[in-house]
Amino acid sequence: MPPVIGKRIFTGVLNVLFPDNCPVCGNSSGNYEIYPFCDSCWHEIRPYSGPSCGVCGLPLPSTHSITCGECLKSPPDFARLRSYGLYEGGLKEAIHQLKFRNGRHLARPLARLLVESGLPENLPEAGVVIPVPLHHSRLFEREYNQSALLAREIAELAGMRLELNGLGKSRKTIPQVGLSRKLRLANLRGAFGITDGHRFDGCHVLLVDDVCTTGATLRECARVLAKAGAENVNAVTLARSTQDVWGVDDGADASGVND
Repeated sequence: MPPVIGKRIFTGVLNVLFPDNCPVCGNSSGNYEIYPFCDSCWHEIRPYSGPSCGVCGLPLPSTHSITCGECLKSPPDFARLRSYGLYEGGLKEAIHQLKFRNGRHLARPLARLLVESGLPENLPEAGVVIPVPLHHSRLFEREYNQSALLAREIAELAGMRLELNGLGKSRKTIPQVGLSRKLRLANLRGAFGITDGHRFDGCHVLLVDDVCTTGATLRECARVLAKAGAENVNAVTLARSTQDVWGVDDGADASGVND
């Protein structure tokens, strides 16, 4: 049986067994790889192309700005943080499906969006990909770490080494939503650490997470990795939320944003 015909049959069986509507437009999905999204809404997920901070990637109001005030005042331990798009519309719905509705199969196409858009940028193939870890209690509740799923796919697509156990979260923290940047950093201080037997001397590290708001989580993870000897740390996320940064409610909530 030709692969194309087999894929169509599988998609048809999937839609019969698991009838659902696209969370964006309400139409049915015809592609099992991006189920339950329809092709039209999936292709509307576009990268952010406006002005942004050259360090942390925070969207900026003017092209005359190069670096945001926070990065000037307190430079992070990562060299660059980049996000594919803004936390809104179809991208936000896709992350919710991946994270809370057992949409693990979406990790592959979402990772492909990142890699095909040029993220990560200019990283050596010898680099190591590390997901932002979950505390073991949260992992037990959710059964999987969506950032680890993304990291696995990015590593494979970009030809990099995957390290799932080198960075751990040893302390459970309170939800970050609604906290100021200062309180977020204080909340996360000491929550992450290098697990026994792992060293990152001279490593080029790519940190992976699903959503970034203030960057507090990625800052703390990068600090720990740099202290452990990493030569260079870059970070990438699917989406950038501006809630609690610009003081604008972009629809993010406590269940949808990590940091």
